[in-house]
Amino acid sequence: MKRRRFIQTTALTTAALSSFPNWALTQETLSTDQLIGKGNPKLIEKNGYRLRPAVSAAFDNMAAAAQQDGIGIQVVSSYRDYAHQNRIWERKFKSYTANGMSDLLAIKKIIEYSTIPGTSRHHWATDLDIIQSGTGVTSNVLDPDKFHGTGPFCELKAWLDEHAESFGFYEVYTNDYGRKGFNYEPWHFSYAPLSVGYLQQYKKLDVAEILQQEHLLGSEAFTSAFINQYRTENILDINPALLS
Repeated sequence: MKRRRFIQTTALTTAALSSFPNWALTQETLSTDQLIGKGNPKLIEKNGYRLRPAVSAAFDNMAAAAQQDGIGIQVVSSYRDYAHQNRIWERKFKSYTANGMSDLLAIKKIIEYSTIPGTSRHHWATDLDIIQSGTGVTSNVLDPDKFHGTGPFCELKAWLDEHAESFGFYEVYTNDYGRKGFNYEPWHFSYAPLSVGYLQQYKKLDVAEILQQEHLLGSEAFTSAFINQYRTENILDINPALLS
């Protein structure tokens, strides 16, 4: 991006972020229901996404800056409530178990990329999955290979690597060596000025109790050991910038 144009587009965003140490953006304390996707957050709905107002404004700024450089951004997923996440869970669980997987193996397969309902960052309306628009690619878009090398979304990936953090957006599930939990997702970004605080609130919840009360498909496999590992690796083994 040309330096002058980048500065003009991001000046307000950068100034706003730098004035809040450690991403301590003024934010509400979310109820347990909102943290697990059962609340009713105030959302901005447009252009294929639903996000909190501050996140929406920051994303629009980022998308406009990318567009000035000839790169379109298409939102694949944004806010997902508990029911939506549960539909994803049940569809995958039924598919895997129908093909002969045990409940535990099906769950392990699901959590390579998909969260257990009630634990998704998408419940907070701060996270979104994005791809490069205008490429003509419409199938299997959430594939890491498409974001690298000669993949159709490689230009967007390079642009985001350089500029996304200036707008407050951080890749969540990085390709860092040794990171555990969910597989690498170069499409999943989180608005740190809000999501860092929401994660701190979420960490205070009793995840084991919440999951055991929901009676999800396969929940009999949610042993204490499994839940502790899931919390440590899938919920908390993320980009360190989103933990501070």
